[in-house]
Amino acid sequence: MSGIAGIFNLNQQPINIDQCNSLINNLNILSADKTSVWIGEFTFLGSASQWITPESVNEQLTFYDSERQIAITADAIIDNRQELFEHLQIKKINRKAITDSQLILLAYCKWGDSTPNHLIGDFTFMIWDKRQQKLFGARDFSGMRTLYYHNDQEHFAFCTTINPLLQLPYIKNQLNETWLAEYLAIPDMIDTVNPNLTVFKTIKQLPPSHSITVTRDRTTVKRYYPLQLDKQIKYKKTEDYVEAFQDVFQKAVDARLRSIGPVGSQLSGGLDSGSVVGFASKTLKKENKQLYTYSYTPDNRFEDWTPKYMLANESEYIKATADYIGGIQANYSSFDGKSPLSEMDEWLDIMEMPYKFFENSFWVKGLHEQAAKDGVKVLLNGARGNFTISWGKALDYYSMLIRQFKWMKLSQEVKLYSRNMDVNQKRVLNAIGKRALPFLGRTKDSYTFPQLINDNFAERTNVFERITDLKTEGLNNSEIRQKHFKQAYIWNVTGTSAAKVSLRYGMWDRDPTSDLRVIQFCLSLPDDQFVNNGLDRALIRKATKGYLPDKVRLNQKVRGVQAADWLYRMEPVWGSFIAELKLVVSDPICSAYLNMDILKNILAKMEAGPQIEKAFDPEYRVMMRALIVYRFLKRLDTKGGDINETRMERTTIGSS
Repeated sequence: MSGIAGIFNLNQQPINIDQCNSLINNLNILSADKTSVWIGEFTFLGSASQWITPESVNEQLTFYDSERQIAITADAIIDNRQELFEHLQIKKINRKAITDSQLILLAYCKWGDSTPNHLIGDFTFMIWDKRQQKLFGARDFSGMRTLYYHNDQEHFAFCTTINPLLQLPYIKNQLNETWLAEYLAIPDMIDTVNPNLTVFKTIKQLPPSHSITVTRDRTTVKRYYPLQLDKQIKYKKTEDYVEAFQDVFQKAVDARLRSIGPVGSQLSGGLDSGSVVGFASKTLKKENKQLYTYSYTPDNRFEDWTPKYMLANESEYIKATADYIGGIQANYSSFDGKSPLSEMDEWLDIMEMPYKFFENSFWVKGLHEQAAKDGVKVLLNGARGNFTISWGKALDYYSMLIRQFKWMKLSQEVKLYSRNMDVNQKRVLNAIGKRALPFLGRTKDSYTFPQLINDNFAERTNVFERITDLKTEGLNNSEIRQKHFKQAYIWNVTGTSAAKVSLRYGMWDRDPTSDLRVIQFCLSLPDDQFVNNGLDRALIRKATKGYLPDKVRLNQKVRGVQAADWLYRMEPVWGSFIAELKLVVSDPICSAYLNMDILKNILAKMEAGPQIEKAFDPEYRVMMRALIVYRFLKRLDTKGGDINETRMERTTIGSS
């Protein structure tokens, strides 16, 4: 794992050594095992490496191949090494020592600009091709590593993190109002629908599943797409699907166990992380290695106010998984005294931008800190599982059966599902009918998210017209799933935070449920492999027989919810929270961006104290987002950042 950086002087001026040092020294990395640079006539590549895999120890990076006249810097772990060894005809005697950056370089020599299509893993890289006088780089499909860049007529500069770029003399520290407008206008967890944007106007990011080519004449950013959405897999028996899945998933997990230190995994009480732990432990036991697991549980004083089908404290199911698998060093933490407010400043340091995942921020950070103390180098998770290995919502599938007039199959499934759930069949049919035929009756309305963005700011930036792609009305569940894998902006959310937390704590967040082979396999299966015999998420439930206890594997009645206690944790600091919100609603800079009328109305209701059972109420959530933006803007202003590019316009237009 490396923080990487580089400069290509398009004006062909010599490289400034001080600027190179500035880029490397300002990388947001806690510690580096090795720092290396390569300097050409008007090109610089650098890296600050943190050793994760056995092959990365003492890896020569940045590396220059004098024979081919190409240089590479890379932040990469490649998972399809064996496949690449065969394609690249690498002798078996050399395979154990070859590094991932060398594999990328050899792949580039064979496939050129189509190289990213042949790579599976987490990566960003940049290659200087002296003969063609160009830089070529790419970011992995899932966006699990980051790459930011600045491009003007005279310079192209790139880096793993944003702050080092802002130290270069020709890059202005200027707020990107387009990014901010989208962040404020989008109610869900997505930051922006334009995956090229960052919160800084002079800096862009390379989106997930994109490559970039830079010459003196032009810069080209291009999408590559290694998935085949029309591919279909058909077997004769359900057992064949299960066996094939187990093989694909085991390979994905095993590829992510390469580590010079202990391997850890986040573990909840559900199927996704439990499956990762079950398959990982199987391999590690054969190697006489122990798996460390890290789980968050609310403290003992928290009273679970959630409905019966939700579970705020999953410890009962987590312990069932750990005990069943065995050989696990299980860690349970409640992080007393921590809250979304206490961790806000450090998360702004890590993310370098406003963020939306504040409800889980304190325990995500805490688990990484614990794992780092244990020397963990690879921390597994199952973040993408809902769209891959545990796909299959029963009611949505049954709604499709209605639209396809498959009455006999529907009748059989509803009977079995009702029995599993211990629910009356009429109640199930009523819920299915409302999904399949909305005109039969409305489902219960969910909370309406208050509009955080200022009306004038929204109009000036035309933001609501730009974010129409987020709408899913008229799409069925399968179409929504396909959209999830088509749109690069969706992958920025989890990928960016995972990459930056990894760099901060010296470990690599790895998700086998996001492996391209796993994604492709799951997308290629018939729908009835994900829901059948009254089981939702049927494939993973069947595939984990012998890996997970039935208490977890066959649990359809309750689902864990890990954000239910965030308001409870805010109670001791509620006074200071309210005091700071009063600063937000009176701040002249924020007034140009935020909807002050709504914020003031909500603030008046909040002064009486938090209603713990309303942790999912968007009114509380919108106030936290407003505070995060406020702190970010104050930091930017303190550091001399330009957030006044449209001050004249604001004076003329006014603000609400």
